[in-house]
Amino acid sequence: MKNIVKIAVVSALVVVSSFTANAQKIAHINLDSLIGVMPETKVATQAVQDYAKQLETQVTAMQTELQTKYEDYQLHMKDYPELVRASKEKELNDLNQRIQDFQQQAQTDYQKKSAELSKPVYEKAKKAIDQVAKDNGFKYVLDTSTGMVIYNEPADDIFNLVVKKLGITLPAPAAGTGTPKK
Repeated sequence: MKNIVKIAVVSALVVVSSFTANAQKIAHINLDSLIGVMPETKVATQAVQDYAKQLETQVTAMQTELQTKYEDYQLHMKDYPELVRASKEKELNDLNQRIQDFQQQAQTDYQKKSAELSKPVYEKAKKAIDQVAKDNGFKYVLDTSTGMVIYNEPADDIFNLVVKKLGITLPAPAAGTGTPKK
C-alpha cells in the first residue's frame, strides 16, 4: 500500500511539473490607458482638434454667406423679375448643397486625419509591448480594454497544422511573397 501511495505521489509530481514546464506566460495591458498617457497622444489630439477648428471655421463662413444671401433674397424678392428670382433661388440651393457636401467631406477628412495621426502612436505602443513581451518571456499579451490578443509568439500559430488536419492544399506563394495569407 505504501508503494502505491509513493507511486501515486511521484506520478502526480511528474504530471504537475510537466504542466509547469509547459505553462504559457500570459500578460495583459489596458492599451487604451497606455495610449492615454503617452505624450504623443496629446500632440496628435491637439493636431486633430486644430484641424477640426479649421473645418468648422470654413463651414461657419459658408453658412454665414448663405444666411446673408438668403436675407438679401427675402428682402428684395418682390422686386426681382422672375428670371432674377429663379437665378437667386438656384444660387441659394447650390450654395446650400455645397455646404452639405463640404460637411460630409469634412467629416470624412476629419476621421482620416484622426486615424493618420493616431497610427504612429499605436505603432509605437505596439512595438514597446512586443519588446517587453519578448524580453520577459510572455507568449501572449491580452488587451484588457478590448479582450483581444495584441501579442503572440509566431511559433504558437497553428494555422498550417489545422490546414493540414483539414486536408486543405494551399496554393504555392507567388515568388517573393512568403507564406500564404491566413
